[in-house]
Amino acid sequence: MSRDEVLVAIMNNRKDFSIARERGWYRIPVESADKWLRGRWPPRWLAFYQTKVFGDEAYSVRYYAQALDTRQVLRRDLFPDRPEDPKADRAYHQILLGPLQQLAKPIYSRRLRRIIFIQTTWEKFMHAAEINDLYDESPLEDRLWAELKRLEIPAERQELVEINRRAYLLDFAIHCTLFNLDVETDGDTWHEDPKRIPLDNLRDNDLATAGWVRLRFNGHQVREEMAGYCIPTITETIKRLDGIDEGRVLPREIRPEGPQGTQLSLFDD
Repeated sequence: MSRDEVLVAIMNNRKDFSIARERGWYRIPVESADKWLRGRWPPRWLAFYQTKVFGDEAYSVRYYAQALDTRQVLRRDLFPDRPEDPKADRAYHQILLGPLQQLAKPIYSRRLRRIIFIQTTWEKFMHAAEINDLYDESPLEDRLWAELKRLEIPAERQELVEINRRAYLLDFAIHCTLFNLDVETDGDTWHEDPKRIPLDNLRDNDLATAGWVRLRFNGHQVREEMAGYCIPTITETIKRLDGIDEGRVLPREIRPEGPQGTQLSLFDD
């Protein structure tokens, strides 16, 4: 099993940050790891996405540490001074950490977004300019992300959406004026599994009822038809949804340029 992985985990209170810095460990509920980490375990490095309780350091990744070891323990083992804790029997992965280190340049979230976990590589972690650069889900997603970044289309990768008590991670969420746009990149074998059909139908219906417009591109389209099909389809859909909503008086519109519409740039109305 490869351990050349960086796990970005949420840090949502100062007490847990003090534990990581002074006592050298961090905890993740076993049930959360089983649900969200999908086998890329254990990490070699652990980094922290700080939430709003950290003030000026909120919604950014600034600190990381080497994961020296992991062990499964009960909450009562972590906090023996809390014998009446109702979660005393809850199982956790305790990650033993080396000294906290600080990035030379923080990795910010543009939309002050919520995350669960981000699993990434050391190279992506060291070169990320913003949160969306960290994701390491598939080569297809990376390929489309590179194009969206080049065209300055502000998509959010792996955005968590909860509908009817069901949680979905969207490949790319683009927030437009009329409705939000979900862009999915499907591997060549992903939807050939007949067991996925009812799950995909449920997902599609939930997102539609919540006002999401959906686009799907398969592997061939992403690899071979990016400029001729994928990007024009995305930009035309954004235009139909009255442009990208970035809190401006007038939304930003994406317009194709060039004789065949294969080169695109952004203009503000």
